[in-house]
Amino acid sequence: MTASPRTYYVVQYWESKEKLHAYAHASDAPHRRAWAIYNRTEKAGKIRQHVGLWHEAYVAPEGSYESIYADMPAFGLAAAHGQVPVEKRGRYAKDRFAHRSARAKAAEEAR
Repeated sequence: MTASPRTYYVVQYWESKEKLHAYAHASDAPHRRAWAIYNRTEKAGKIRQHVGLWHEAYVAPEGSYESIYADMPAFGLAAAHGQVPVEKRGRYAKDRFAHRSARAKAAEEAR
């Protein structure tokens, strides 16, 4: 995604923060190699005024977000975690936010 010729966004959806951390720290993953190159280049003073970084991460537990798609393919959270037809989750937002998947129900019961 772009906001201007100079600004590019990368949006990622992860199943869990543990999987995100595992990827970020895996020595064989592109993320770690890219950060090593960036850090060396920045330390040498060769990157300043050329590359800026912005990073935000959020943990959004099930029942704390909503995405509704009309007449379009799965995108964003629906592509990452699957879709549930709106009529199965509830007609009203309060009902949809109260919906829990079988996996979430099992995790709640295990606590």
